[in-house]
Amino acid sequence: MDPCPFVRLTVGNLALKIPVASKPARSVVHPSSSPCFCKIKLKNFPLQTAVVPFIPPENQFPDGHVHNVAATFHLNKSDLEKFAGKSIFAGKLCLRISIYTGRRGTTCGVNSGRLLAKVSVPLDLAGTESRPSTVFHNGWISVGKEAKGSSAQFHLNVKAEPDPRFVFQFDGEPECSPQVFQIQGKIRQPVFTCKFSFRSTGDRNQRSRSLQSDLGSSRSWLSSFGSERERPGKERKGWSITVHDLSGSPVAAASMSTPFVASPGSDRVSRSNPGSWLILRPGDGTWKPWGRLEAWRERGGSDGLGYRFELIPDMGAAGIVLAESTLSSHKGGKFLIDLGSSSNGRVTPVNSNSPACSPRSSGDYGFGLWPYCLYRGFVMSASVEGESKCSKPSVEVSVQHVNCTEDAAAFVALAAALDLSMDACRLFSHRLRKELCQPHDLLS
Repeated sequence: MDPCPFVRLTVGNLALKIPVASKPARSVVHPSSSPCFCKIKLKNFPLQTAVVPFIPPENQFPDGHVHNVAATFHLNKSDLEKFAGKSIFAGKLCLRISIYTGRRGTTCGVNSGRLLAKVSVPLDLAGTESRPSTVFHNGWISVGKEAKGSSAQFHLNVKAEPDPRFVFQFDGEPECSPQVFQIQGKIRQPVFTCKFSFRSTGDRNQRSRSLQSDLGSSRSWLSSFGSERERPGKERKGWSITVHDLSGSPVAAASMSTPFVASPGSDRVSRSNPGSWLILRPGDGTWKPWGRLEAWRERGGSDGLGYRFELIPDMGAAGIVLAESTLSSHKGGKFLIDLGSSSNGRVTPVNSNSPACSPRSSGDYGFGLWPYCLYRGFVMSASVEGESKCSKPSVEVSVQHVNCTEDAAAFVALAAALDLSMDACRLFSHRLRKELCQPHDLLS
């Protein structure tokens, strides 16, 4: 089945120059003494915020500079059709950017930044899903009020690139062992089935009958990635979900490797002692770890689901974190891996709902390092519903990262694990639905 058309609209290579002569004491705060940032808005999409670096007036933005992405907008077919069908009375579609001096945030309910200028970039997105790349602007724009023939200048690059994706939809909640459909427009085609189960104490490594004969050899790596020991007190453990293709062969799995345990004196899973899942792929007749997902319950005002996902390299090297953020435990949200986008908290320091984090155990995010020779740009996203809401995760995976059925299945298993983590991190004072309770829990 063909993938679904998507377009990735990026805003990057931001910079600001303010001539020294154009900074009267009470009119412009020079960015050399005050930070600058901007707010980027596309119609019907959430506002994004980005830092704007200062470049001395005598410097030019270097040609061939690596595209440093400050904001990304992911447009599906429906978005493109809406923008293409805009009424002639609604005006031309534009990307709107407001540039501020000062620090981001609010003080006593008042925005702390001071508006310096506004920039509008016209967009014509018709046909962008089928063209290699469309650049709407690349260069300097004069902004602010002119003073003695000179003005501040703002540099940006705005471009759209096709980003086709495979779209998958769970037909039910992961703990109910649903089918998974591939979506293409109005066509729904079954591609996977899921089997949720509990690993018993006597068979902690069980994933599926097809691989039972090789499960004994997997015990060593399972223990190395998490703790399978019995723990007293409140805990949720032993959850496992296996993804099968339509022939019944297991093609991916997600299994709890560390129980989700309430911190001493509380009824929540803490960040200092998170639960974790291993995302597994079949290889050489056994399961091999591909990634690890950690999850916990945040404290404070957010009270959300915190998570961290890392790839597990071969040869026992340290894991490489690809995503780390927080989802609302009430409203849910979207899990996203986008390497080189502000939409993902691990790559660039700009995100409306994700912390700015630097890579761990991976050095620089250079494309020459593993796994960035394999994973670039948008990788995947998955919807996650809040607590006590019916969740049928929707998963989008970039075509460039799917070469076989197992590739797609691994991302589906990751989406299932994240969805189940919302339940695993639920306060222990709240009872889980019966599908997530082992028989002895139902009797207690």
